[in-house]
Amino acid sequence: MAKSKDAGKTKSKSDGKPPTVRSLSLKELADHLSLSPATVSLVMNRTKAAAAIPEETQRRIFQAAKDLNYRPNFYARSLRMQRSFTIGILHPDLSDYVALLTSGIEDYLMGEGYFYFAAGHRNNPELIEEYPLIMLDRAVEGIIAIDTPITHSLPLPVVIVAGHRNIEGATNVILDHRRAAELALGHLVRMGHRDIAFMKGPKVSSDTEVRWQSICEVARKLDLEMKPSLCAEVEFSTPFPDMGYPVVQKLLAGGERFTALFAFNDVSAIGAIRALRDAGLEVPGSVAVVGFDDIPSAAYNTPSLTTIRQPLRRMGEIAARTLLDRLRRKGTVPNEVAVEPELVIRESTTTRLRPSPSLQPQSVEASASSNS
Repeated sequence: MAKSKDAGKTKSKSDGKPPTVRSLSLKELADHLSLSPATVSLVMNRTKAAAAIPEETQRRIFQAAKDLNYRPNFYARSLRMQRSFTIGILHPDLSDYVALLTSGIEDYLMGEGYFYFAAGHRNNPELIEEYPLIMLDRAVEGIIAIDTPITHSLPLPVVIVAGHRNIEGATNVILDHRRAAELALGHLVRMGHRDIAFMKGPKVSSDTEVRWQSICEVARKLDLEMKPSLCAEVEFSTPFPDMGYPVVQKLLAGGERFTALFAFNDVSAIGAIRALRDAGLEVPGSVAVVGFDDIPSAAYNTPSLTTIRQPLRRMGEIAARTLLDRLRRKGTVPNEVAVEPELVIRESTTTRLRPSPSLQPQSVEASASSNS
C-alpha cells in the first residue's frame, strides 16, 4: 500500500503530539505569488519603500502570508540590519493619562513596523535610573519617557512627554500650560467666580511646577487673588480619585469660602467632587469644579466634568514619530514640540447643560480669547 503524504502528521496526532508544521521561507512565499523575494520582503517588513508597490499586490502578499502561515524571521532581519526595531517606554503608573498616551505611541510604532515594551517605575528614583540601562541591555533603539524626570542625557535617542528640562539628545513634547490656565480661569471668571480654590499637583509630577507657575501668572493677569488658605497641594500621586479627596477636606477645614475649584487633573477632580458632596455641597450649585486632561471617565462622571483637554493620543503619536525621526536622522528634529489645549465645558461648572445621549462634550472652547 502506498504511504500517505500525511502519514507523519497522522502519526503525531495518534501519539498525542501536535503535528509539526514546517516554516515557509520567504523565497517559497515569493515563488507561490510569482513575485521577487525583494518585493515580498519590502511588504512583509512594512518598509517605507513598500509604498511604491501597488496596494493590490500588497494585499495579495499579506493574504498569502496569512493563508500559508508565513511570518518574517525577525531575528534574521535584526542581525542583517543590526537593529532591534524595538522602543522602550518609561512611565510612572498605569493611569488613564499613561494609557491614552501609550495608545497613540503604539498606533504609530506598529504602523512603522516597530515593537515596544513598557516599564512602570512608580516614581522610584532608583528605578528611574535603572530602567533605561535595562532597556539598553535589551537593545532598544530609543526611549519614550512619560511624566518621568530624565535629568541627564542617555546614549540613545529619547523623547520625553511632559519633559521640561533641556537634555542633549532629547525632545520634549509638552502642553501649552499658560494657554490651559487662560482657558480654565477665563471660563470660571466668565461664569462669575472670583473666590477660586487651587489644587497644586504632587511633587513627583513633571508638570506640577510649570502648570502652577502658569496658573499664578494668569491669575495675576485676571486680577484674581490666590489666597494661601485656598491653595492646597496634592500630597501623593496615584491613578485613583483618592488623591483629590483629602485636598478638599483640607480646604473645607480651613473655613475660607470658595465657589470654584481648579483641580490638578481629572482624577483629583473626581475625588474632589466626592469630598464636596460628602460635606453637603452641590457641584456645581455650591462649588464649580474644573479638571485637567479629559480622560474618558470625565464625560461619564456625575456631574460630567468640565476640563482642560490634553490631546493625549495625538501627543503619543507625536512622541513616537519624533523618536523615529531622530533614529532616521530625518531633517532637523526639534528640541521641543508644544501642543495646544482645549476647554471642554460640561456639567461641573454650569447647571444649564444637559447630558447628551452620547455623553459628548457640550461645548469646546479651543480658541476663546484670553481677554474675553
